[in-house]
Amino acid sequence: MQATTLSSRFYVLLVTCAFTLAACSQAGRENPPEDPAAEKRPRIENPVMVETEEAVTVKMRQPMDTAALADRRIAGQVMPAPMSGLRAPSELLNRENYAHYDDNPVKRAAEHPVSTFSVDVDTGSYANLRRLLDAGQLPPQDAVRIEELLNYFDYDYAPSSESTQPFATHVALSRAPWDTRKGLLRIALKGYEVAASERLPANLVFLVDVSGSMQSPDKLELLKKGLGMLAAELDADDRVSLVVYAGASGVVLHPTPGSEGATIRNALAQLTAGGSTNGAAGIRLAYDMARQAFIKDGINRVILATDGDFNVGTVNFEQLVDMIERERDSGITLTTLGFGGGNYNDHLMEQLADKGNGNYAYIDSIREANRVLVTQMTSTLQVIAKDVKAQVEFNPAVVAEYRLIGYENRMLDREDFSNDKVDAGDIGAGHSVTALYEIVYVDSNAQRIEPLRYGREASRAGDSGELGYLKLRYKLPDEDTSRLLEQAISQEAEIELAETDDDFRFATAVAAFGQQLRGGQYSGDFNYDDIRSLAATARGSDASGQRGEFLGLVQLAATLDGNRQARR
Repeated sequence: MQATTLSSRFYVLLVTCAFTLAACSQAGRENPPEDPAAEKRPRIENPVMVETEEAVTVKMRQPMDTAALADRRIAGQVMPAPMSGLRAPSELLNRENYAHYDDNPVKRAAEHPVSTFSVDVDTGSYANLRRLLDAGQLPPQDAVRIEELLNYFDYDYAPSSESTQPFATHVALSRAPWDTRKGLLRIALKGYEVAASERLPANLVFLVDVSGSMQSPDKLELLKKGLGMLAAELDADDRVSLVVYAGASGVVLHPTPGSEGATIRNALAQLTAGGSTNGAAGIRLAYDMARQAFIKDGINRVILATDGDFNVGTVNFEQLVDMIERERDSGITLTTLGFGGGNYNDHLMEQLADKGNGNYAYIDSIREANRVLVTQMTSTLQVIAKDVKAQVEFNPAVVAEYRLIGYENRMLDREDFSNDKVDAGDIGAGHSVTALYEIVYVDSNAQRIEPLRYGREASRAGDSGELGYLKLRYKLPDEDTSRLLEQAISQEAEIELAETDDDFRFATAVAAFGQQLRGGQYSGDFNYDDIRSLAATARGSDASGQRGEFLGLVQLAATLDGNRQARR
């Protein structure tokens, strides 16, 4: 009885307190305390914010002064809702954009013996995933393009010695470490190298995004330092223009000799960010400037530096790509340099560079800026072979199945190989290209696809010992008709993985890492620990430190993935 009385009294006390608090809160709303500074601040009356796919925002019922509104905003986060019934978000707003694609499938050689793809020398995916991992975040699967991971690294492939055959071909064959029942075929190209003193004169247009989204140290400030470093490498034969765009676009620096580095760097230093992003208008103006200073038989290139967050003007992806494709026919190419995160548009940056016959790099640090714009400046700017395509015909008497690792958005139809009207990737001076095929032999029990009842499993080349036949097509920079290179691939060339060179084993580790980050559909039980161990055996002299950094990223990814099994 006494316990019941105490409980009733406690309940009455709680109800009384609740009514008291509600009354105080209502009084506070009706008679807020005076704020002398509020009279001097402009007020926003009922700002309306729209719900979109990118962000969920709310309509404010009560007026709020701008200072208070600013206090409530959190960088990269939706503003907490002031109304009852709406739950504040628990995650940071992320509007980064990556094109979705599925891994290349396994194909049966008897049914689809020919694989055709465009080469790729882009590296943006690797630097971008490094930025994400360093920030403590596993990259989205669509942010991982394995070919861009492979081609980020320097390999000791022997280059071609003559410009008429602009690249040398290197084929190697071993076993896949994630399934030793399967073979691993490497096809590598190495472009001939051009000394800095022999580089063609360059007409460069720096097209710089100065919109509000670029206002952070890892965007506009890093961009200015990077382009300033590039300007310091130019000479009197070169020309530099500077075009900026935000809500509107304009010319900051008309064509200026590269020897006037102080003038160029001073123009860059004055740039500040603010406004919306009319990227299409800037691109059109940049090409106009490139045409004004066009250098016949030289390098004519627009260098677009942005986070890719175009939000006014022509924002339709296909329209932007069409515009770039039309401009490339004039002999002016496009390089894209990506910066920053949160709203980064990787999809746009990669595709614009591809369609503009240029290359795409992501700049996540001043060290990466130096690598792309200084150390590899000639490779970045000077094309030695254009529209380079690779085609492998597998012998179904030897190979039951195959799968190209990466290059998903570079695949071509078989008939595109010999069609010189079909665009493909370009190779710069000294660039290397690496592609890996996983193959399954006809006598292996690792086959994934059941053979067809009426399928043809034989080949006229069955007794030749040929695993396949490689064809390469390319055009010299001043030609419109492609040239053909061919060579047979022998099964007898296969050696044990431990006997392959450092470059083969390291590229294999990089491909395994990419597959793991993309979900590990084809890599079985081969985990981060295995990847790191394999890469460690292939580190070599590592003068640039790239391979050592890779080992650290693998270990970091293992930690973030919650499956760390690092050997110490």
